[in-house]
Amino acid sequence: MFTKDTFEPELMVSSPGRINFMGGHTDYNNGFVLPTAIDKKIKFSFRKNKSDSTCNFYTKDYDKSFTVNLNNISPSKENWENYILGVLDQLQQRSEKIKGFDCIFESELAIGSGLSSSAALECGIAYGINELFNLGISKKDIVILCRDAEHKYVGTKCGLMDQYASVFSETDKVLFLDCQSMQHTMINMHLSDYKILILNTNVSHNLSTSEYNIRREQCEKGVSIIRKTYPSVLSLRDVTLEMLTTVKTQLPTVIFERCQYILEENKRVLDAVTYLKNNKIKEFASLLYLCHEGLRHKYEVSCPELDFLVNYSLNKEYVLGSRMMGGGFGGCTINIIKKNHIDNYINEVSIAYKNRFDIELKAFQANPSKGTSHSIS
Repeated sequence: MFTKDTFEPELMVSSPGRINFMGGHTDYNNGFVLPTAIDKKIKFSFRKNKSDSTCNFYTKDYDKSFTVNLNNISPSKENWENYILGVLDQLQQRSEKIKGFDCIFESELAIGSGLSSSAALECGIAYGINELFNLGISKKDIVILCRDAEHKYVGTKCGLMDQYASVFSETDKVLFLDCQSMQHTMINMHLSDYKILILNTNVSHNLSTSEYNIRREQCEKGVSIIRKTYPSVLSLRDVTLEMLTTVKTQLPTVIFERCQYILEENKRVLDAVTYLKNNKIKEFASLLYLCHEGLRHKYEVSCPELDFLVNYSLNKEYVLGSRMMGGGFGGCTINIIKKNHIDNYINEVSIAYKNRFDIELKAFQANPSKGTSHSIS
């Protein structure tokens, strides 16, 4: 019988959230992204329970539990359960070695904050089961199955970036990922006198999944129109700005702007990599503002709260850059700020935000961290 109070785990897993410096919405367009995992995680405890097919889950954050039979997995009416059920379904398709187990988890990541708590949950579950039953599934396949789980059980047609960052990241480095080839390189990050500051708006406008999927459909529509002139094009990754300009009159304005943003953002990622490699932090951080402007005006996934926080930083010489993160319509901004100004800035912007929206702002520092890992109890 599953009793959380006397739970003695066999395996402990930590699965981190992620931040994304550059590459908003480019991943599902086969583009480039520049994320890293952070030192805020979901922590899991696993143990086998000697049953053939009964799996018990308990979340400390919500004090909720549910049980699933491996022989009868289907979507739940509880949305958070579907992230787990989708992963179990994908794992069942890859291995017959999974038996009954118990899992308790607790999160340091706020839901809907743009720190990808969903990918951390998916990857932590998949990684833990893989280790617990010695399934031999590769890290790359864990990334793919977690993405597919979210597509099929949650309904968010996400790309690979969040899961990839959660699994493959390394401490004090950022991950430069080519989402077309699924090849990555790690780049050292030397922030010197600067720190990464995350500001959580504490709002979610309930548009993220539906509008996210609409943006993906708009990009796909753009590709289908562009292919009539350039048949070799398979995704926006194959399109240049010159090609896009050539077919501009054939594209509805909104479709053109969506596609234009993606192409410009891919270039910003490549520029950001060059700046990081040459330790040009100010030039690197300035790209965050350009990214936010693109997300706000051309991709239209921002919201008043996010715009307020980014705009508030613009005239602060000690803030090098700021942008929204995640799918949009709420969540967090990422800021690169001089470390000796952090406390004063948090106090100042929190008061201004409270006065403007009557919402408490949550702030914390983030550090590039290693990806999902485990320890044996």
